[in-house]
Amino acid sequence: MNITRKQFLGLAGASILVAVSGKQVLAELEGERQDGKPRPRKQYAMIVDTRKCSTLPDCTKCIDACNSSHNVPVIPNPEHEIKWIWKEEVANVFEAQQIPYLETTLKERATIVLCNHCDNPPCVRVCPTGATWKREEDGIVMMDWHRCIGCRYCMAACPYGSRSFNWIDPRTELKVLNPAFPTRTKGVVEKCVFCYERLALGQGPACAEVCPAKALIFGDLNDPQSEVRKMLGSGLTLRRRPSLGTGPNIYYIL
Repeated sequence: MNITRKQFLGLAGASILVAVSGKQVLAELEGERQDGKPRPRKQYAMIVDTRKCSTLPDCTKCIDACNSSHNVPVIPNPEHEIKWIWKEEVANVFEAQQIPYLETTLKERATIVLCNHCDNPPCVRVCPTGATWKREEDGIVMMDWHRCIGCRYCMAACPYGSRSFNWIDPRTELKVLNPAFPTRTKGVVEKCVFCYERLALGQGPACAEVCPAKALIFGDLNDPQSEVRKMLGSGLTLRRRPSLGTGPNIYYIL
């Protein structure tokens, strides 16, 4: 699916909530990718089961695990906040006012939000240095912080607000340092990278592994035997603004 910049910006002004049936999801997986390219050998995705997550409303273990694993600083000033994975109310994530009969309790339910690792990521298209790119072998949208020049085009292009800019040196805000993962500097953009470094070791994403409610399910959409594939084929799920043609790979169960 090809859209012009003008069309993209017009669509970005309105959030559209779409329920996707299991059959629709499976049909997409068997068909062509949004950008017309061959599908990767793997396509990693995550399901967020908000029903399970809501049973532990004060839990932040997934966020804490992500922050500690990837040296994400916790900065009190919201203007300088860095977020890889965080919580938002359902009404904010899906702009639920567009479905006025949604129950208030559901609108106020908190859910996990992160980079959608899109099939057709607009952030990749606008990056002038190739600092953000999509891995063809597994569909992860990556970041090279050494190549990032801080232009923030990717932030403007992302319709999900999934990227953060380092206005200050993030290393000065780290209380505990994980030497196994690189730190970033002032003037670069960062985001979730689906724990690519853990996947290389045969481990799952830190957020999914520590979730006590088992609300985060990670796996390969191209594997019919994977848990994510089976779950998507068995019921209704939601994705954030799929009508933009981005092909988000984060699915939600409400």
